[in-house]
Amino acid sequence: MASLRTLNALEARVLAVLVEKQATVPDSYPLSLNSLTLGCNQKSARDPVMNASEPEVLAAIEELKSMHLVNEVSGSRVVRFEHNGARGLGVPGAGLAVLTALMLRGPQTTAELRLNTERLHRFADLSSVEGFLDELAERSPPLAVKLPRAPGAREARWAHLLCGEAALPQPGQAAAPADGSRDEELIFLRAEQQRLSQELEQLKALVQRISAELGIA
Repeated sequence: MASLRTLNALEARVLAVLVEKQATVPDSYPLSLNSLTLGCNQKSARDPVMNASEPEVLAAIEELKSMHLVNEVSGSRVVRFEHNGARGLGVPGAGLAVLTALMLRGPQTTAELRLNTERLHRFADLSSVEGFLDELAERSPPLAVKLPRAPGAREARWAHLLCGEAALPQPGQAAAPADGSRDEELIFLRAEQQRLSQELEQLKALVQRISAELGIA
């Protein structure tokens, strides 16, 4: 981490997309420049939405390579890139998952982070997320900060500090509707139920296909 400096917004997005796609599309990872650019510019699960060009993404990659946060992978006809986030930032995988969600989606509550890191790292409960957030906040220099509760909000949000100081909620700023911890936990459980239901349907389809190939009724 000796060569680490404050990242700009696109550098943070590039790093976070590489971490995300390693977990969500492992068959396509490491990523080509084109795939990485598409990931940076996708409109879902991104805040803010960006419109970066491939030359801009490539320039960000070069800066991240100089900080040992991204590596170029050889041996392919198409140049591909992989992250070195955990080692480069000196954080465990769970901490990297939290930082990735914050870099991709902006400040979030603990419950939102647990939900949005589900495919990167499965936290047992909200206290587990809080524990890693506290570790990131207590580092020197800190990598995350708990923001003052926004006007009208019931839960405080966390932000990463990889791009410098986080913007604080402004007086009179409209706060996004905030559920209580119990409501957010319910949202997480519903998402988990949906994920398990999808996996069950996939397993059923697989069993049916294998049974058909084997001639088993």
